Amino acid sequence: MSRSKLARVIYGLRVRIGPLLLIGIFLAARPTWCSLAVGLGIAAVGLAIRAWAAGHIQKEKKLAVSGPYRHTRNPLYFGNFVLGIGIAAATNSWWGGGLFLFYFGIFYPPVIVEERRRMKRLFPAEYADYAAHVPLFFPRLRPFSGYGAGRFRWSIYRKNREPRALAGTAFVWALLIAKMLFFR
Repeated sequence: MSRSKLARVIYGLRVRIGPLLLIGIFLAARPTWCSLAVGLGIAAVGLAIRAWAAGHIQKEKKLAVSGPYRHTRNPLYFGNFVLGIGIAAATNSWWGGGLFLFYFGIFYPPVIVEERRRMKRLFPAEYADYAAHVPLFFPRLRPFSGYGAGRFRWSIYRKNREPRALAGTAFVWALLIAKMLFFR
């Protein structure tokens, strides 16, 4: 099986296994009001990173190099990571955190590698320069100044269906609150 095909299989599994991860986290969760508050603060940062990125990326039409893409080449995935840490913190469970880290560690590295391969193929010259200055995953604090700041656009944010991340996070919090109140 080629690397590209394997990456597509892993990408598909990542989406299909997500609900199973949610069930596992729900079963492991022992949330408290304090853990929910701390987790919500962390998750809000992850959602904000995702939203900022979603308002800048025009998938496969133009290489995204503005906004959060001046800090990291994968701000959507980094936002998912921070969001997941927030959910894990909200569970107040080492098992919940472990499940998330296992899931992220298994599924995201191959997806990120495939994404890098695709960007190299779509934007060969631009991506080589970009990759030389901007880290792959963990963001640099100071943005790379070689690219313009660009503008966040709500129309792009909506086109990228980013409101679903907010709705999904609200659903997870509703489940965790229900677990805390009714399933102790």
